[in-house]
Amino acid sequence: MIQEKLESIGIKLSSPPQPIGAYVPITQSSDLVFVSGQIPLIDGNLPEKYKGKVSSQVSINESQIASKQCTINALGHLNAYLGNLERISKFIKVTGYVNSDPSFKDHPKVINGASDFLLLIFGEKGRHARVAVGVNSLPLDSVVEVDFVCVVH
Repeated sequence: MIQEKLESIGIKLSSPPQPIGAYVPITQSSDLVFVSGQIPLIDGNLPEKYKGKVSSQVSINESQIASKQCTINALGHLNAYLGNLERISKFIKVTGYVNSDPSFKDHPKVINGASDFLLLIFGEKGRHARVAVGVNSLPLDSVVEVDFVCVVH
């Protein structure tokens, strides 16, 4: 059902991106699964349109799309790890980091790209607590980074 929803909007989960540091993309403790921070890589590369600071270099709209791409990458990792996204019972928390200009104050709007996508795909299971913060820089000059905590069965 989740896979069908993704396919119906033209999203096919491919091999998830490899970590760019000394960490694992997913770890599990009991029924909690923690997905490491994801940046909006596409085919292992960070597109130029997803590099820089919101709002002087990257628009809020483009940043929201990047946030959604982070979520797609996280779902790719979850699918590879769990073998099936149907095993996700609930998303507990999303943390979003926005590479932003010092005066930028609309961080929640950027991370809505991730939150709205989870709600679209998972319905009530996708409703979560959240943090959206501005930061001075992110890996590879990414505009956004998102991590997740979810419950699985």
